[in-house]
Amino acid sequence: MTGYARMMRTSWHTWHQRCPRWVGWATMLWAVVYAVFGLACVWSGAPLFHHGDVPGSSALGWAVVAVGALAALSCGAVARYGPRPALRTLLWAVCGLAGLAAFSLLMDVITLMFGQKVDSWVSAANHALAAAGVLLLAATARSGTGASVATPVEASSAAPRPVQLAAGAGTAAFLPYVVMKLVWASGGTFAGMSSEEMSALSERNGASGIWLTLESWGLDGTALLAALGVFLLWGLVRPWGLVFPRWTLFLRDRRVPRWLPLTPALMGAATLAPYGVFGIGYSALATAGVVTMRRGDFHSPADALLVTWIGMAAFAVYGLALTVAARSYWIRSSRPMDERQH
Repeated sequence: MTGYARMMRTSWHTWHQRCPRWVGWATMLWAVVYAVFGLACVWSGAPLFHHGDVPGSSALGWAVVAVGALAALSCGAVARYGPRPALRTLLWAVCGLAGLAAFSLLMDVITLMFGQKVDSWVSAANHALAAAGVLLLAATARSGTGASVATPVEASSAAPRPVQLAAGAGTAAFLPYVVMKLVWASGGTFAGMSSEEMSALSERNGASGIWLTLESWGLDGTALLAALGVFLLWGLVRPWGLVFPRWTLFLRDRRVPRWLPLTPALMGAATLAPYGVFGIGYSALATAGVVTMRRGDFHSPADALLVTWIGMAAFAVYGLALTVAARSYWIRSSRPMDERQH
């Protein structure tokens, strides 16, 4: 073993020993901030949750206060009594609640990138804070279990075949969506909507100059994001996703920090999977005639239903595949070097 490798192992081991306490205090601080944020929104009457463009009751902010308070109590109990199984279970439960509160953070990011605004800044702040809480609560729940973060290694491994098949399904599910978007961006007509109508709709909805410029070049912003999403998905399941190429000089050991791919993966999975699954359910009910599909900006409900099926199927399958791939990446990147080589 080289001197540099020994130094990296020693520093990593030292950091791992200190990590649980550091993470616990950071989670406690987040819990207090989140609870105070919820109280401030309740007192000011600012709605934290929206259903589309319709704001929910400001009283729902008490749910945010409850999540923050429960997280603070859980962290305090862990600091006093240690990471007991019951406390870990409670932390994971609070982590799940924070994940629900973080729903649609990805939509906020996309809207901010291409529309230069969000539906509600208060709601977007809630999504961002809740997402940070998910990461901190998960790290706190795992601290002290003996499961270490991956050590710097040269060897890597691919995900099991079923996980790679899930990644293939997630990739294939996006193909109809990308084709539909590129048809509109290239001047064609799909589901009764022409390219000119879609461009006018984008301008009317306040699309940014970047979005409109991409459309003028025959590109679609969401299609590009889908390509990045597929790249992320395969990075989570293939060996090259665990290491950088040798020309990446800012990480001499070529090891990818786990949070780098897992943060967007968890954001995407937490948003797209439930959004797509519920969307498919609604589309199925509309197809069966149980509910009425609104035509929205389309010329007929049938056109709107077709586009909804394509979009929701892509989001659901890709979101579920991303969930499976992220879990596999977490497990594989946690393995010591000798386990990865086999």
